[in-house]
Amino acid sequence: MRATIFLRLLIGFIIIFILQMAVSLYVTLQLRPLEKVPDTIQNNDYKIIMHNKKLMDILINQVRYEKKFIITQDKTLYDHFLENQAEFNQFLNELQSMVNSTQSKDLLIEIVRSYNLYQSLFYEEINYLKAATDYPQKEYQQKKEDALNTIIEKLKELTSQTEQITYNRIKELGEAVSDTRKVAIVISLSSFVLGIVISIFLTRGIVKPLSAVKHKTQRIAAGDFTGDLNLISPPEIKELANTINWMCYNLKNIDKIKADFFASMSHELRTPLTSIKEGINLLLEKTGKETADKQQRLLAIMAEESNRLIELINSFLDLSKMEAGMLRYAFFPEDITPLIYKTINGIEPLAVAKNITIEAQVNSELPVVKMDSERILQVLRNLLGNAVKFTNSGGYIQVRARPLNHGVEVSVTDTGEGIAAEDLKHIFDKFQQASKACENNNIGTGLGLSIVKHIIDAHGGKVWAESKVGIGSTFIFVLSP
Repeated sequence: MRATIFLRLLIGFIIIFILQMAVSLYVTLQLRPLEKVPDTIQNNDYKIIMHNKKLMDILINQVRYEKKFIITQDKTLYDHFLENQAEFNQFLNELQSMVNSTQSKDLLIEIVRSYNLYQSLFYEEINYLKAATDYPQKEYQQKKEDALNTIIEKLKELTSQTEQITYNRIKELGEAVSDTRKVAIVISLSSFVLGIVISIFLTRGIVKPLSAVKHKTQRIAAGDFTGDLNLISPPEIKELANTINWMCYNLKNIDKIKADFFASMSHELRTPLTSIKEGINLLLEKTGKETADKQQRLLAIMAEESNRLIELINSFLDLSKMEAGMLRYAFFPEDITPLIYKTINGIEPLAVAKNITIEAQVNSELPVVKMDSERILQVLRNLLGNAVKFTNSGGYIQVRARPLNHGVEVSVTDTGEGIAAEDLKHIFDKFQQASKACENNNIGTGLGLSIVKHIIDAHGGKVWAESKVGIGSTFIFVLSP
């Protein structure tokens, strides 16, 4: 028995997942010891370098205050010297707790020794100054400069040493990352190649029969309903192939029935009705005074009913083409405003006859949208025709159009009887009419709103209805740019 698609995909995903987990685990284990290196550089080496710089700045300030004090003996300068001395000792103590290498510790010992020597020389000078006793000032100055030069030299040496340690750490980190990356790339490429081989092996038995199904559906779309799909494939696709063969058999029968029906509809109904209509029109034109008024009314009724039957047949044929996807649209960027006014002008005589007022509120800045103008005109005629049909004498109809999200929103509002909530959700289904319409003998084909929805959907738009019983209804559609 052949493995199912689910089982094949599950096996493939598990193998690929295991390979990916192996790569991730290897990289994690290799990089884990390296995680502390950036922290060490940031929290230790960088701080050592910054402390060295700070000690250098403090020492320079301290020397400046010391020299000025020797000359002026100003107590304020001496206080500043002591402040810098305390700050220098604080940073020096912190620096001693940071260094780890023996060389760095030896350098710090030398810095401490030289700094203590510098301070002792300064204090000796202070004592000579207080006692107003002569002393070898140049000798003291030279010794202090030697101590200071030693401190600065050792601080620079400590900075250089720390920078070298940091460089070595970064270099080792880069080498370790590079080695890990190389191994990870090799493993990843191997996993990738193995994954491709497994995927090809597992999916070949799926893709090949699905490709055959695809070609078969294309043939079905082209009108070939021969049920000759026979595949060696997983159980699910095999069942699908059998279903397609069964569907082809039914489609073949349905296609024949449809073709016969359309032929019969066109020939048996449309042609005789057209003849009847033309005959009635001839009779009406030739009717003189001698023809009774009753006969005149009967002929008018017959002409109206013939028109209604022809309209019904045309609507049914249009809807059938739409549902079958056989109706072609010609989309062009156009302004909907002329279509709105053309529809109003065409329906206005009927509205005037029923004493119904039609008002248009069309925004002057409506954007251009892509549409089939003939089909949108059909939508407007259906909506406005329904509004006139279901609005009582003395009523009011409003047609509005406004921009909406770079598109156009058009609404038709009437003051008719309204649509009940239970009817509203089915109002766009074919052969559906509101119960109020049936009670008031406003009988239509029941296809107009269904055609409206098909056309708007084909334009990528939306259409819906809002209504309250006893107040009226609003039908709204939106066309996107």
